[in-house]
Amino acid sequence: MVIRLGNSCINCYNLSATETCKVHGVKVSNNYTCDSFEMKSSLKNDPNCSTCVRFEKSTCANPQKATAGMLCSHWAPQQGAA
Repeated sequence: MVIRLGNSCINCYNLSATETCKVHGVKVSNNYTCDSFEMKSSLKNDPNCSTCVRFEKSTCANPQKATAGMLCSHWAPQQGAA
């Protein structure tokens, strides 16, 4: 099985910091994609607690241990800002 980045809004250059599509003017999520999809030229590859969407949230699997620079199997990337 091959693993690929999906053409979802989360990887699209047209996604604003407020999760609004710059092309269509609607609020979207990482489950959406469209024909106007434009892949971000670079993705941040820095997987650790401080770049995890779950860091210091109730969904963190290891809230007592989580710290910047640490990595666990529950890491999930934060949304990139355009």
